[in-house]
Amino acid sequence: MNFMQLLKSLDDLLFEIMSWLVFYPITFWRTIRHPWKMMAYASRELSADEDKQYDDTLSPPLFLLLTLLLSHAIELALVGQSSLIGDKHGLAALVSDDTSLLLLRLLVFSIFPLIMAVRLVRKMKGGLNRETLRRPFYAQCYLAGPFALLVGLGGLVNQLGWAWTEPAGLALIAVAFLWYGGFQARWFSRKLRVTIWRGFWIASVGMIECVIAILLVAPLLA
Repeated sequence: MNFMQLLKSLDDLLFEIMSWLVFYPITFWRTIRHPWKMMAYASRELSADEDKQYDDTLSPPLFLLLTLLLSHAIELALVGQSSLIGDKHGLAALVSDDTSLLLLRLLVFSIFPLIMAVRLVRKMKGGLNRETLRRPFYAQCYLAGPFALLVGLGGLVNQLGWAWTEPAGLALIAVAFLWYGGFQARWFSRKLRVTIWRGFWIASVGMIECVIAILLVAPLLA
C-alpha cells in the first residue's frame, strides 16, 4: 500500500467514524419510535448490494456495539471504572481493561438476539444455517440496543449508593425486560402467525434461556 492509498484509507475511516455521530441518533430514534419497521428494514437491507446496505442508518450489530459503548461511557463518567476490571478470579482475570469489558458485555447482550433468532428459525422449520439465522439475528440486534441501554442504566443507578437508587435501578431493569419481552411476544406472534399468547409463551421461554445462559457464565466471572 503506497502513501496515497494509506491517506485514502484514513479518509474513509475518519468519515465512517464521524458519520456515526449523525447516524447513531437517527438509528436509535427510529428504533424506539418504529421498532417493527426497523426490524423489517434490518432483514430487507441484507438483500441489497453490500456497499449499499444500511446507508442511512447503522448496521444492527454496530448499533448494538455503540449503544453498549454509550452505556459504558455513562458508567465511567458517573461511577468510574467497573470493579470487574480489577477482579482477578476466574474468567474475570481476562477482563483487564475497558475494551475487554466492552467486548464481554457485547457477548452477553448478543446472547439475546442469537437465542431469539434461533427460536424463530426452528419454529419456522426452515432449516438452521448461517443464511436463515442472519436476518432474524440482525433484526433482533436493533431491538437489543435500547434494551441493553436500559439494563445498563438500571445497573448504574444501583451503584450510586443512595437510599432510593436500589429500588429505582431494579425498577428500570424490570421496565427494560417488560418492554423487551412485550415486543418479543408480538414479534413471534407476527412472524409465526400465531396468537399473542402463543407468541408470549415462545418469547418467555426464549427469555428464560437467555437468562440461564448468562447465569451459567456469571459464576465464572465472580
